[in-house]
Amino acid sequence: MKYKYILFDLDGTLLNTNKLIIESFKYTLKKHLDIYIDDADILKYFGEPLMVTLERFSKEKAKEMYDTYIKYNESIHDDMVEVFGDVESVLKEILNMGCKAAVVTSKRKALDKRGLQLFDLLKYFDDVIALEDTEKHKPNPEPILEALSRLKAKKEEALMVGDSEFDIMCAHNAGVDSVFVSWSQARDYQDNNIKPHYIIKDIWEIIYILKMM
Repeated sequence: MKYKYILFDLDGTLLNTNKLIIESFKYTLKKHLDIYIDDADILKYFGEPLMVTLERFSKEKAKEMYDTYIKYNESIHDDMVEVFGDVESVLKEILNMGCKAAVVTSKRKALDKRGLQLFDLLKYFDDVIALEDTEKHKPNPEPILEALSRLKAKKEEALMVGDSEFDIMCAHNAGVDSVFVSWSQARDYQDNNIKPHYIIKDIWEIIYILKMM
């Protein structure tokens, strides 16, 4: 079996946080800049660090917007986050096959773990690589390289699964094979020229890839 270490993005890949993220951005930008933006203006930046996205709208107010976003996001988090279907079953199967799994995300670790614990998923992961764990973030390869280091994994043994161009670019830059999940809400608003090694429509296809390679 080629792939022994499966790295997952969190938002939009395992957990459906689309509404949560969009509402948090709209609230924040309305409060600080008095602007209303369409969903598309947010979706195209899904997957990059929060501060980077906020600076696109205002570098001067980015820090105060960051604080507002975090506070509001946390206040509505548990009511708006959902887990995508069959995620837990697939994670169980990955472990049953003798593979290890880790989360590689640009979110803060506290909120990452909170989301996973809501659905009792944290136990399936050997590690969670979050915003605080690296100086550079997706699409820079550093988050994946940090995960490989902690897992003691070789690049050729790892597979990165994500829903945004930033996930796929991060994998490419790290020299790791990638899987793009087509249930991503951001797929129509980001760079369609990215070339993942695999594109899947159903999360069970990950198991098929593991068994076939």
